[in-house]
Amino acid sequence: MSTAVPERVGVIGGGRMGAGIAQSFATAGAEVVVVEQDPAAAEKVRERVADSLRRAAARGLLPEPPDRILARLSFAHEISALTLMGGVELVVEAVPESAALKAGVLATAEAAVGADTVLATNTSSLSVTELAAVLKRPERFLGMHFFNPVPASALVELVVTAGTDRASVERALAWTAGLGKKDVVVKDSPGFASSRLGVALGLEAIRMTEEGVAEPEAIDDAMRLGYKHPMGPLRLTDLVGLDVRLAIAEHLHATLGERFAPPELLREKVARGELGRSTGQGFYTWE
Repeated sequence: MSTAVPERVGVIGGGRMGAGIAQSFATAGAEVVVVEQDPAAAEKVRERVADSLRRAAARGLLPEPPDRILARLSFAHEISALTLMGGVELVVEAVPESAALKAGVLATAEAAVGADTVLATNTSSLSVTELAAVLKRPERFLGMHFFNPVPASALVELVVTAGTDRASVERALAWTAGLGKKDVVVKDSPGFASSRLGVALGLEAIRMTEEGVAEPEAIDDAMRLGYKHPMGPLRLTDLVGLDVRLAIAEHLHATLGERFAPPELLREKVARGELGRSTGQGFYTWE
């Protein structure tokens, strides 16, 4: 199996995840177009990627100068512009976690690209099977769940539906290897493997905090030092975003039952705007 990345990749959505996905493919040699809503948003994405590349270069982590990688990144403001990317092999949707929004974006993207283009969603919890239902070629569709921060993360979770054909899976496996990342292949199910297990641990840690079992730092240290986790579940919740974690928990609660019921403490913090690192306050105070 070849480990080359696609020559041309489209990324729809230039938020933290979309920018990281674009940077990773561009660093590996692909020409990447990021679809963002307007020039101001596109410039923010360019600045985010440029800053990330400079920091990676300072640590000796890039195969070539940052400017050369950045030159492989371009922007469009309409999904239909993907039509102009002759030979685009992969389009990754990385818009916010709304099933309706993602479905509309994917249907528009499918209409803009060739029949051989693989479409992927970067969802961390939504049903890939339900998203596939809006497509005319669902066999070319799968989940490519990247992890934050994408350039530094070693993992891509590939989520396949009953309708995903083997050829598309093989191509995704090769591209994941071409990025220098490890794959895990899972069948589409609520929360997949990573979110389902990660959220279960995070919710229990929040319940322990709520019940006064221990302070957040003590709970995190127990997992970090006792079980060799790179960081504790509460600090990770702050990094992911308490609002994001609540949305995923509510989805898993609806699909898998009471064991994923969001703790009241999580709901209260989100209601107060204590969303974690992004707002400066979550289970920890962030500078």
